[in-house]
Amino acid sequence: MVLLDLYRRMYRIRRFEERVERLFLAGKIPGFVHLSIGQEAVAVGVLAHYRPGDYLTSTHRGHGHALAVGVDPGAMMAELFGRATGVCRGKGGSMHLFDPDRGMLGANGIVAGGIPIAVGAGLGLRVLGKEGAVFAFFGDGALGRGVLHEGLNLAALWRLPILFVLENNGYASTTGFAESHAFKAEQLVRAYGIPYLGADGQEVEGVLEAAGRLLEGVRKGTGPAFLELHTYRFRGHYVGDPERYRSREEVEQARKRDPLALARSRLLASGVPEERLKALEAEEEALLEEAVAFAEASPWPEPEEALQDLFAEAVKDYPWEGG
Repeated sequence: MVLLDLYRRMYRIRRFEERVERLFLAGKIPGFVHLSIGQEAVAVGVLAHYRPGDYLTSTHRGHGHALAVGVDPGAMMAELFGRATGVCRGKGGSMHLFDPDRGMLGANGIVAGGIPIAVGAGLGLRVLGKEGAVFAFFGDGALGRGVLHEGLNLAALWRLPILFVLENNGYASTTGFAESHAFKAEQLVRAYGIPYLGADGQEVEGVLEAAGRLLEGVRKGTGPAFLELHTYRFRGHYVGDPERYRSREEVEQARKRDPLALARSRLLASGVPEERLKALEAEEEALLEEAVAFAEASPWPEPEEALQDLFAEAVKDYPWEGG
């Protein structure tokens, strides 16, 4: 059942991040941590369409994207701990997760920083004549950044295979969308001649369907498309955020549309036994406990490795030179 698999992925993301929150507050995870609790349906519904050969770029709130695309939970947790067994050998941390085996070209601590990377990946697919699509995730704060406009323009001009995914949770850090934008996303996107679709980001099946509709054209070579998903983060901008910019009542109202609760209720209503869901959840709990244990038992990177993996080797034989 498709919804059951989607629920498993959302449950994994939710429980992974709840563990991360506790471990961060306990002082076991360094740096800053930005959680996507409440936004799981976006990552899962969109990336259910991921295929080998595709690429994606993420944001500073990228744990969900990484898990949804299949990055190993143990290697991810070790990365957050800063350990040598992490997916980036402990050098990327929460905001710079990277896994080329999954086409993940990085989470990014810079708002809209993934957009030019996604455009480059799309151009690479086009120039090399390869099949594939690029999933470019970003938040509503990115709409006011010049690099997004540049990216939309070039993607439209060159008809690049990119699905731009706006996770509109209503706040850019601590600033409401209406306070910082004089336009709606749809108006901007249509000005570039890019197909636009808006959808409810809390309904994972709706996200799956909307992304699939847009990707059909993207994969056929018609050019980029833009999906705006209205969602909500149940936690603050970062762990420890005092959240003075929104009321408790607003958050509690949003929690009534928890994507996991909505999916679970639908599964029960469709006849899936409660015992089956509890067994699935127990499997995920065990997997994530193993991930934490793996991270805690992993070694720290050696000091002499500090400058390794930071620079690419120079390309000597370019394809167009016949080398």
